[in-house]
Amino acid sequence: MRLNRPGLFRSLAVLLLGTIAAASIAASNMEGQPAPDFALKSATGENLRLSEYRGDIVMINFWATWCGPCRQEMPLLDELYGRYQRVGFRLLGVNIDDDAGRAMQMVDELGVGFPVLFDSRKEVSKLYDVEAMPVTLLLDREGTIRHVHHGYKPGYEQIYLDQIRALLRE
Repeated sequence: MRLNRPGLFRSLAVLLLGTIAAASIAASNMEGQPAPDFALKSATGENLRLSEYRGDIVMINFWATWCGPCRQEMPLLDELYGRYQRVGFRLLGVNIDDDAGRAMQMVDELGVGFPVLFDSRKEVSKLYDVEAMPVTLLLDREGTIRHVHHGYKPGYEQIYLDQIRALLRE
């Protein structure tokens, strides 16, 4: 039996693109919806609850240590956090690694100052339909998901900046 390789590869590519598109649509369909509330343990040991940040503009960034784009993006997110936290912008980095120690090593290495939360059981990432890393959500002051971003490429930070400024002006 001879495999039709071009046909097989084409079928696999279509299946993969369909899966990626479905994941993207699932999370994108969250735009305009209330952000599901959650509480997770933070790097400082305290539990942080999303609903405690109502009234602020909140960015939730799902990341993992094995994610190269996450490593590239985190210092840029930290810069946004440092610049806008005093005017009502909050950033919660939700790590999905099984090993919080490895995550903290990366946070220390990158010098990140925003709160880092641990979702080792993947409950919150499932709640938000996160299937790939990184995923970044921006919530308005009422806790509504206004923007969902999948992945990271250089230049996305300018998009984030524009969206944060617009939400702060509302």
